[in-house]
Amino acid sequence: MLTSLIGLIHSWKRYNQSLSELSRLGDRELADIGISRSDIPRVAWNAAHQD
Repeated sequence: MLTSLIGLIHSWKRYNQSLSELSRLGDRELADIGISRSDIPRVAWNAAHQD
């Protein structure tokens, strides 16, 4: 149980870090990497759950 809680905390931190980094990019930079501003939460979620 403790390991699953630790894993959840790590995933949440990765999600927030990805969300923050992507949110700092401008629309032009996001377009260059092929995502729109509305895609940021999905992309951050996917990045946080990759192992």
